[in-house]
Amino acid sequence: MTENNDKQSNLLFRCIPPSEWNALQFFFEKVELGIGEVLSEPGRKSPYVYFPVNSIISILYGLENGSSAEIAIVGNEGLVGISILLGGESTSTRAVVQSAGQAFRIKSNILLDMFNKSGPLQHLLLRYTQALITQMAQTAVCNRHHTLDQQLCRWLLLSIDRLTGEELNMTQELIANMLGVRRESVTEAAQKLQDAGLIKYSRGHITVLDRTAMEHRCCECYRVVKAEYDRLLPEKIAT
Repeated sequence: MTENNDKQSNLLFRCIPPSEWNALQFFFEKVELGIGEVLSEPGRKSPYVYFPVNSIISILYGLENGSSAEIAIVGNEGLVGISILLGGESTSTRAVVQSAGQAFRIKSNILLDMFNKSGPLQHLLLRYTQALITQMAQTAVCNRHHTLDQQLCRWLLLSIDRLTGEELNMTQELIANMLGVRRESVTEAAQKLQDAGLIKYSRGHITVLDRTAMEHRCCECYRVVKAEYDRLLPEKIAT
């Protein structure tokens, strides 16, 4: 069950119309998510849908040889488990906790039942799905056409947007796994950003020092994704 101020902890919560929120809030459970925790596996139906609060979840696509790359990240702007609502039940991707923190979870069948009954809730979550698809598509384009330091800037900005501060607890090895590149390449790209005064990196802690400069250094992919989320998920939806 959520408390009165919990509606402010996730953007989708704030966008849910009051009547739907009043019906759903009693079914949510707050949970702690540890780094590396797997929330969903390919081909398996997840019993829960997760709404992150101060955690970040990576959506990964894996290959037969065991390697994987991140195709999207989800934080306090969204949810993990959209395939449940779209009728597919399972997906070919894997959801892994990238940054530890809290989330609210709800049983998949309860949210699906409300999704099917409520037009406003359905429209909201479908708009979120469109925004998520945009992020996935832009990530694929970015990984193909832009430099690694541009990709790193995009990734850092998207991650920071989904937290409440300007600091990430993240090792370079984990970032390399997310971007699907060698750790040495991430080390070199991160050093460039640090030398330029954009970030500070120390023992797994990354602090964004100059967000404006980072946005200018980044490719257009970050702006495209952010603009689509802002367009599709304005907080005035619920008013």
